[in-house]
Amino acid sequence: MLHGWRELSGLLLPVVCAGCGRPRTELCPVCETALHGGPARPVRPSPRPPGLPPVFAAAPYENAVRAVLLAHKERGALGLAGALGRALAGGVRAGAGRSCGAGPLMLVPVPSARSATAARGHDPVRRIAAAAARDLRRRGLPAQALPLLRHRRPVADQAGLRAWQRRANLAGALELTAGGRRLLRHGALRPGLFHHGRVILVDDLLTTGSTLAEAARALGEAEGGARRPSVRAVCGAAVVAASPSAFEINRN
Repeated sequence: MLHGWRELSGLLLPVVCAGCGRPRTELCPVCETALHGGPARPVRPSPRPPGLPPVFAAAPYENAVRAVLLAHKERGALGLAGALGRALAGGVRAGAGRSCGAGPLMLVPVPSARSATAARGHDPVRRIAAAAARDLRRRGLPAQALPLLRHRRPVADQAGLRAWQRRANLAGALELTAGGRRLLRHGALRPGLFHHGRVILVDDLLTTGSTLAEAARALGEAEGGARRPSVRAVCGAAVVAASPSAFEINRN
């Protein structure tokens, strides 16, 4: 119902650029350039949480890019998923080329909490991941978005938490979905399979890196078992945007 209402309202209300408010376009050329105008670059938060894989981001999280991400995530501007997916695909290509070997690309989106998904009416990262996989396939790269993770317990709202508080808040919070467990039980995710593909975690935004580090831990545990989690299950991560300071660190 909520999804249908948003689509209807998009037809009835005036269309404006999500980045700058320019009329008659959902994403103007200037704001699209801010999102897609340069190659994806490596980013690294400081302090870097333990277990964080190499991360590539398409753009700094500021100005038009911030506005576009928030429009899609919080205001249900679902038509922006394609543009955001293309930006994410650039990060995936950069990360896979730098940090991974050969094999198909397996994009694993960081899951949203159930309460957040219910409040928004959609899972923004899962939608962007699917769009990124489609873009990669159009470019001749075998890719699939696999929503393998879920929250196993509630977590507090991350807004306003310091880096160490976010790590504590998320520690042990993620696990394989029921579908992921079935794949593991039937051998499709048997130990070692992750090494035959290029598993890349994807998210819309990197701030402290705690969420991606926890997602890497959960996949590593699935790969190697709780007692001996694999550190090679994830070969990299990609995000649409990252804090500007994460880019600045890499320029030093």
